[in-house]
Amino acid sequence: MHISVLLKETIEGLCPGKNENFIDCTLNGGGHTKEILKHNGPKGKVLGIEWDKEIFENIKKENIDRLIPVNDSYTNLKTIAQNNDFHNISGILFDLGMSSYQIDEEKKGFSFKKDEPLIMAYGEGDQSAEKIINEYPESELERIIREYGEEKFSKKIAKKIIEERKNKRIKTTFQLTEIIKKAIPKTYQYTKIHFATRTFQAIRIETNQELENIKKTLPEAIDLLAPGGKIAIISFHSLEDRIVKNYFKDQEQKKIIKISTEKPIAPTEEEIKINPRARSAKLRIAIKL
Repeated sequence: MHISVLLKETIEGLCPGKNENFIDCTLNGGGHTKEILKHNGPKGKVLGIEWDKEIFENIKKENIDRLIPVNDSYTNLKTIAQNNDFHNISGILFDLGMSSYQIDEEKKGFSFKKDEPLIMAYGEGDQSAEKIINEYPESELERIIREYGEEKFSKKIAKKIIEERKNKRIKTTFQLTEIIKKAIPKTYQYTKIHFATRTFQAIRIETNQELENIKKTLPEAIDLLAPGGKIAIISFHSLEDRIVKNYFKDQEQKKIIKISTEKPIAPTEEEIKINPRARSAKLRIAIKL
């Protein structure tokens, strides 16, 4: 079951009012959207975008009143809004975290805890984690693991991947986890964070072009907002948060937006106890001038 992160803080920040329109760029289980719809009736709508086909079909079946669901990537945000004749937008939300459904149910290889095919793709397409692991050159693999995973043993891991794939194509999460285990010092295998976490994160980011997507879409989101409209972004790792922070600062200097959150809002200890996956979440909010 997907639990919406920083739900109370997000709704307070977006402050949805009567008959206002919102866009939820990452619909997931619909938690944030359902809460917005409690406040923006009777005529306010939410344009809900979900890239993952399975999650989209699940939420569509609910037939939520005043929700316009779209199965697409938020990288097409402006086109989606235009195609649905969606205007006068009071708020836009991005929850950049994975859905619990993707980790627990989809069998796409998002988790190193289960033996699954190395897919890691949110949407349909040619790119997959398996393709990256088996076809990228060593230097590119090393860069991705180092930059996107912030993994200090990136060189050793990339080298071991190349060695192993010469003998047999790497197709599953357990294969990749075992290769990472072989590549790193034994002491690193028993740290607080699982030794495969950073590499899996890096490959997932590359598979879905997550950092490039948010860079591309932020200007479109600001452009779509009505004056006084709010943008709220929940990120889950430092690379995403840095992109959002720097973009907000740049736009504030240009007098395009005003940042509402001097520091990012983090989940409370109580929320983390209920939902441990929320622990790294950071919420930033800005208002269009």
